[in-house]
Amino acid sequence: MEKAQVLDKSGKVKSEIKLPEGVFSYPVKPHLLYEAAVNFQANQRQGTAATKTRAMVSGSNRKPWRQKGTGRARAGATRSPLWRKGGTTFGPQPRDYSYELPKAAKKNALRSALALKFSEKQLLILDDLKLKEAKTKGAVELLKGLHVDSALIVDSWDNANLFMSLKNLRRVKAVDWSLVNTHDVLKYKWLVLSQQAFESLMEKLK
Repeated sequence: MEKAQVLDKSGKVKSEIKLPEGVFSYPVKPHLLYEAAVNFQANQRQGTAATKTRAMVSGSNRKPWRQKGTGRARAGATRSPLWRKGGTTFGPQPRDYSYELPKAAKKNALRSALALKFSEKQLLILDDLKLKEAKTKGAVELLKGLHVDSALIVDSWDNANLFMSLKNLRRVKAVDWSLVNTHDVLKYKWLVLSQQAFESLMEKLK
């Protein structure tokens, strides 16, 4: 069974923790990671893009000139898509882009992403992620102590100071352990978890 080091806020080793085989021995499956990431992005889309059809644009249905004898091309209405300010043909309309991945595929994709982070030595487990104050300065010092720049920080919502402190930092995102997803794990270079969040996440992925 693999083991991982548990660090303090300065990056010093404090203890070791056993890694569940069902999660970290899971093979890295690029296509499954791709499917989970695309699914997440599709579910974030607002789907509000819209164009006006000929029924929606302003204008008359009156025939602008007679059918024959003028030398001009035939025309039936000023709202035709061929005319300036006419309707758009087959333009985008509001729609829902979201779709569901099978639960097993979602869970296996996350296992695969965690196994990838561990194999690349970009997974950090801290004994504690609590900060005294909700200040950006404290979060910056935490990241400097760990030598981390781009990171997904995982803890519990109860640690309000941490989430508030990380709000203004670029290339860093803090989430509750229950909301960890494959897309975010892959997006950020480092994955940093508190020991409590790690244990809760492992229980969920069993």
